[in-house]
Amino acid sequence: MGYPGKCRKSYDTPRHPWEADRMASELELVKNYGLRNKREVWRAQSLIRKYRRVSRHLLAAIARGETKLEAQATDVLEHLKNYGMLKEDGDLDSVLSIKVEDLLERRLQTQVYRQGLAKSLRQSRQFITHGHIQITGRKVTVPGYYVKRGEEMTIDYYPGSPMTQEAHPERAARIPKVEG
Repeated sequence: MGYPGKCRKSYDTPRHPWEADRMASELELVKNYGLRNKREVWRAQSLIRKYRRVSRHLLAAIARGETKLEAQATDVLEHLKNYGMLKEDGDLDSVLSIKVEDLLERRLQTQVYRQGLAKSLRQSRQFITHGHIQITGRKVTVPGYYVKRGEEMTIDYYPGSPMTQEAHPERAARIPKVEG
């Protein structure tokens, strides 16, 4: 779970663990995005919570007239734009409207499925963990890797993988999936 010298969780658990509505919505996210467990949902929620907190802090500072934090605001906006979670014309106010689904769409597991490299989300997770997927020539074995905007089109099968053969039985016909 990250750097071994820093033993801390990368997510916050819910304050009320047995809320039926929240549990049902989390279960829907786990099913729709092929996640392993609810911890991955909580990790995404914690990351979005962090970006919203920073955005609110920066909006308040800019409203007070502090100009020294404008550079930090542009850094946050550029980071979110690079990862495709924010549109090119987005500002600090639009950071507050980011949803968990926006973040989960940027995961490598979801991108592999959406680009048609796998038949299902579970299969895309399996391909990634078994080392069949590369990004810009580099093997990536982490399904939760957040794909940057420029890396989307460089996702492909790893050259040393048997999945590169067109006749492989588990290889999906490369038809991009469009949810609508």
